[in-house]
This record gives sequence, structure tokens and C-alpha cells, in this order.
Amino acid sequence: MNILGNIIWLIFGGFFAALGYLIGGLILCITIIGIPWGLQCFKLAGMVLMPFGKKVVYDSSNSGCLATFANIIGLLFGGLYTAIMHIVMGLLLFITIIGIPWGRQHFKLVEISLMPFGKRIVLD
Repeated sequence: MNILGNIIWLIFGGFFAALGYLIGGLILCITIIGIPWGLQCFKLAGMVLMPFGKKVVYDSSNSGCLATFANIIGLLFGGLYTAIMHIVMGLLLFITIIGIPWGRQHFKLVEISLMPFGKRIVLD
């Protein structure tokens, strides 16, 4: 079922969303100061490309005051907007009964798009 969900996800917008995260990550990596956030965009692109069968877990080895500071900066400069867009898309998909599995994936993406530092993506 994960494979089927990922295929439908890719056909109906997942590919373009992942492409957007990749382009955003490349633009951030061009600037020297944006490299940490660019790397997080690449992590998000991998999650957005095939979200079924993956989950977000806290990684205690990467957290600390710098991760918190980077999360706050990322939250102010795009993380909040991205999380709100995933919430809106998840709610719109939850309106239709058949869209509930894809809405759940958007809500899973909210967690990592809001504060990506200190989190890892693992297979479910």
C-alpha cells in the first residue's frame, strides 16, 4: 500500500513539491550562510518525494542550542508559511473521504517543515 500511495502522491503533486524543496535548497546552498537550511530543504525534499512508509523522529544527538536557534530562524523565514500550507492542504484533503491518507501525509510534513533541525526521517 505504501508503494501505491507514493505513486499516487507523485502523480498528483508530490513530484512538484519535492522539486520546489530541491530548488529552494539549491538557492539556499548558493549563499554560504544558508547552507544549513538548504540541507534541511534536501531532507524535506526526500520526505515529500515519497512520504508513505516514513516517519519523523527526534534525534537527540543533533539537538542543542544551535539547533533551537536554527529552528527559530527557519520558522521566521519560511517554516511557518510552509507548515501552514501543509495544514491547509491536509485539511482540504480531509474534506474528501478518499483523500484522508494523503491528508495524513501533509500533517506528517508539518512536523518536519516547522522545525527540521534535530529531527530525522526513518522508515516506518
